Amino acid sequence: MNWLEAVDGYCERVDASVWSEPLNATTNITFLIASVWILRKDGLNGLSRTLAYLLGAIGCASFLFHTLAQAWTGALDVVFILFFTLLYLFAATKDFFGSKISTALAVTIGYLPFSLLVGWLTSPLSFIGSTRIYAPILILILLFAALLSKRLPDVSRGLKIGAFILMISMLMRALDLPFCQAVPIGTHFLWHTLNAIMLAWMIEVYRRHILSTHHTV
Repeated sequence: MNWLEAVDGYCERVDASVWSEPLNATTNITFLIASVWILRKDGLNGLSRTLAYLLGAIGCASFLFHTLAQAWTGALDVVFILFFTLLYLFAATKDFFGSKISTALAVTIGYLPFSLLVGWLTSPLSFIGSTRIYAPILILILLFAALLSKRLPDVSRGLKIGAFILMISMLMRALDLPFCQAVPIGTHFLWHTLNAIMLAWMIEVYRRHILSTHHTV
């Protein structure tokens, strides 16, 4: 694979120049703002603080991808999103369900075959393009929300809100190319903005749970 290969996969990009995606590039600042918003809050444990730093890293990697637009920057973007997903899955399994660390690790490792299975099951949905890779995340959030509905209703409600924001965010990502002629600037920048809000909200749901647990001990 040529890691320096140029990537042109978004409506806003019209040439190979660095600043060909101004909206897609600059809206990554929302990830940094969201990261700082979380880091300024009280009651952060090690996991939530690390998630907040990863949130900022996603913004930096995405900025590189939408300016340099090469295969390696695209891979870096995906890697940081994967790191965030795996760490949140570990934290959610351990602290929402009170699972042992070994169980949380097993569930986290299980995300990889789970995502492959979901990818195979959703293969007929080719019209949404590469947005399909985020379907496993959406399904897991909804699954956790359902499982926690009686045990932790506040957490369940928070996860449902996160899932709703993610669905709208995924829709904006999926519509970027199909609506390109009608909307020349594309809709991908809305994916950035909504995704930053969603990820920050997911950390906030976790932070509030940790705080409530400490207050009841």
